[in-house]
Amino acid sequence: MEKLYDQYDRVHDYVRLSITDRCNLRCVYCMPKEGLPFFPTDKVLSQDEIVQMIENFAEMGISKVRITGGEPLLRTDVVDIVRRIKAVKGIDDVSITTNGLFLTKKAKALKEAGLDRLNISLDTFQAQRYKEITRGGNIEQVLDGINAAAELNFNKIKLNVVLIKGQNDDEVLDFLKYTQYHDVNVRFIEFMPIGNSEKTWKKEYVGLQNVFKTCEQNGLEYSPIELKGNGPSDNYQIKGFKGSFGLIHPISSKFCENCNRLRITADGYVKACLYWNEEIDIRKAIPDKKEFQRLIQKLLDRKPLNHEMAMDESDRVIDKAPTWRHMSQIGG
Repeated sequence: MEKLYDQYDRVHDYVRLSITDRCNLRCVYCMPKEGLPFFPTDKVLSQDEIVQMIENFAEMGISKVRITGGEPLLRTDVVDIVRRIKAVKGIDDVSITTNGLFLTKKAKALKEAGLDRLNISLDTFQAQRYKEITRGGNIEQVLDGINAAAELNFNKIKLNVVLIKGQNDDEVLDFLKYTQYHDVNVRFIEFMPIGNSEKTWKKEYVGLQNVFKTCEQNGLEYSPIELKGNGPSDNYQIKGFKGSFGLIHPISSKFCENCNRLRITADGYVKACLYWNEEIDIRKAIPDKKEFQRLIQKLLDRKPLNHEMAMDESDRVIDKAPTWRHMSQIGG
């Protein structure tokens, strides 16, 4: 089987696929308070286009697919999408990132369709704070969804926690203690300057060294572990705890050096880097495998080494500006 390489000889075997830009929340780090104009239905990739695209990718060496949004469970055909992607020859891992609000209704059907893993966004355990961070969300629905999913024996359930100064950085210990009796991987993620002003981002950024400090201050002994999956997290387990925790630090550490992913937006553009505006429209090329492959390789040939260094390599970046898209329009 072929393999996809970028200009730095990194093998790409992982696609993050946004199937909608719509979301039922307005999280402070993901979308502006007033919301965003959503794509009209005809601008969003259809189920058949999605499946054909994944078949193309599978022939190019892609074996892992993460379905994202917006909120992917808002699509009424999400279960069918999972089932059809899982059936594609060469695809051996299918996962979803969700806010968890619909998991009580859809977790069982997703598991039966072949979904392997779940990432659930949960930035606080406090009901009022959750409502403020998400601008209206009900945390009980999410916790019920996590419990429903936990009973279905997914390969792994991960909780995504974006740390924001003054909003939830005082809950690190609560999340660490959650892993004592729950077999989940809590992933602490640095707040990224995507869709946010530099002033706002710098004011709210929290470095992840605080997680280690919290462990040490509370006598929690931890050690590094290996976890199967596609994420860029460094993972650890506290002695005697059932679950684990991970750190994803795109700002303070080497987030990009082993990047193995491509991102597909809901309107059919491929992005090789989360941060930069560089992207190519591949929707029309989906029926033409040769042209599709040419466009994908064209983008990979120009993929920067990392988002921080790209400005020093200006000749390798098509659009030397940060992405115009908010996180909800990329899929993370």
